[in-house]
Amino acid sequence: MKKLIYLDNAATTQVSEEVFNEMLPFFRQTYCNPSAIYSFAGEGKKAVDLAREKTAELIGAKMEEIYFTGGGSESDNWALKAAAEAYSSKGKHIITSKIEHHAILHTCEYLEKQGYEITYLDVDEEGKISLEELKTAIRSDTILISVMMANNEIGTIEPIAEIGKIAHENGVLFHTDAVQAYGHIPIHVDDMNIDMLSASGHKFYGPKGVGILYIRKGVKIRSFIHGGAQERNRRAGTLNVPGIVGFGKAAEIAGKKMEERTAKEIVLRDHLIERILSEIPYVRLNGHRTDRLPNNVNFCFRFIEGESLLILLDQLGVCASSGSACTSGSLDPSHVLLAIGLPHEIAHGSLRITLSEENTLGEIDFVADELKKIVERLRSMSPLYEDYIKNRK
Repeated sequence: MKKLIYLDNAATTQVSEEVFNEMLPFFRQTYCNPSAIYSFAGEGKKAVDLAREKTAELIGAKMEEIYFTGGGSESDNWALKAAAEAYSSKGKHIITSKIEHHAILHTCEYLEKQGYEITYLDVDEEGKISLEELKTAIRSDTILISVMMANNEIGTIEPIAEIGKIAHENGVLFHTDAVQAYGHIPIHVDDMNIDMLSASGHKFYGPKGVGILYIRKGVKIRSFIHGGAQERNRRAGTLNVPGIVGFGKAAEIAGKKMEERTAKEIVLRDHLIERILSEIPYVRLNGHRTDRLPNNVNFCFRFIEGESLLILLDQLGVCASSGSACTSGSLDPSHVLLAIGLPHEIAHGSLRITLSEENTLGEIDFVADELKKIVERLRSMSPLYEDYIKNRK
């Protein structure tokens, strides 16, 4: 079997060995339901409390402000739907952006059908919202602003602290989808004026099927799943103890290794960007050049289809993406790329590469070398490229 070069870490990451080992005892040894009253259950409860403490510490929150969920999509749904319901007496206007994850956008579509009005903010060509446009969009009946911390496709990091400040100055609740950011870049909920924050374990070397919703103390958010009294009566259901333990361990490791990990990823990221932009013509880097996630690279290659790139890279053992994992089966171009102003024909030629600290410079150079060959090969079969070259002459 050919060597696997995994470059799709925005879709999911490998569970780290330390996280895996931390989780193991809670499948067969300490398998108790932590909600039970006997002493055996106390071991599971202690483990959950410790994980909650580690999870909160990474973002400067209090442990009682952390609620464990089934993942980022559930957390996003909970934040928007419950806030909309809880604050509906004040108004029914919500502000978000055009480049949000579909967990936010589709929830907004649902809320629109329930009588809420949604303002979708434009972004500039690098994927950033305008703070002035945000200020203008706020109305007396605005109850919630939800803007992602970092985009899952193009990696652009939004001015979250400034957005939160504007929200609070206007008495509006602020939620951020930090699924791609949590564990990868520094976050402090107080400094950034964040009221609610979503994150997911499998995006930073933790397990799948577990996420969090941070809810600032005092925020009036109701239960999302009804049933038992778990998660302080706000999210019913038997706790996923192994997953929660894994999330907490991954958060602990992220806090200790973030500076070292991101420094390495930035070196690899920038090396790949420089090689591709200097060695392959008619390529566009998507997203902000520096205000981007440490491990994110996103290009559009003109005159070719991103799907063809992925197939040929896969034949070489390279795993990459043409955008969000949630839309990889779609034939439509990325809504994010369209929002930053790219025409359909260019947006179709997108390639997202997301690194990890496990990747090497040798792997990055291999991918750059092969991409040059693949792009040249695909363009040689493109009548659009042939016509473009003829017209230039």
